[in-house]
Amino acid sequence: MKSKFVRVLLAVAVTLTFSALAQTGSAATPRPAASAASPAASSPATTATGGNKVGTISIQDAIFASNEGRRDMEALQKKLEPKQADLKAQNDELEALKKQLNTQGDKLNEEAAANLKKQIEGKQKTFDRSYQDFQEDVGNQQQEIATRILQKMAPMIVKYSQENGYTIIVDTSKPWPQSPVLWWNQELVDITKQVIDAYNVQSGVPAPAASGAAAKPVVPKAPATGAGTAPKPTTPK
Repeated sequence: MKSKFVRVLLAVAVTLTFSALAQTGSAATPRPAASAASPAASSPATTATGGNKVGTISIQDAIFASNEGRRDMEALQKKLEPKQADLKAQNDELEALKKQLNTQGDKLNEEAAANLKKQIEGKQKTFDRSYQDFQEDVGNQQQEIATRILQKMAPMIVKYSQENGYTIIVDTSKPWPQSPVLWWNQELVDITKQVIDAYNVQSGVPAPAASGAAAKPVVPKAPATGAGTAPKPTTPK
């Protein structure tokens, strides 16, 4: 799910949107500072190397910490609760049968033991298939949310970068070595908060009342003792 999510975000949201904007905005002269009217007017102090101004942004944080991202992820988590409860029920039933086989197997006749094992195998296959489908469904829905938000956020990142004289913006959603960025001074060069604040103003979506914390990608919960492993949260990088 992770690799699929990453590929789609990069190929669809970033590449297409950013390349199109770069072509239309390449002739424009970047301004050294944003205008007073711009919602992202406050630029963090940055370092320049060889005349190039470099900034960083966590695309994942920008998406999921925005009001829209938090709202949509909270809605997704709520939507997934019935399916998670169903999977837990399937797993509890499967574990009960396994426990029965372990504790009573030597007391059962050959036919009864064989039937119990066959029942466990069938329910295990059904559970594994349901859990895999659930993982894929979660990944697809997270992908849809993140791609939709990033397609609207990407022009704002480009605009902010041009207005503040950045030569390059590097995504730091993943830590090194998954990312080529080994270290950066977040206080000096990171523009994630500026982009989030500007996007919240543009989207007009109020902050969710349920929680003040940033939303995180949904992680399908693995059963406590059953088969199947929950995937890690996906990072758009």
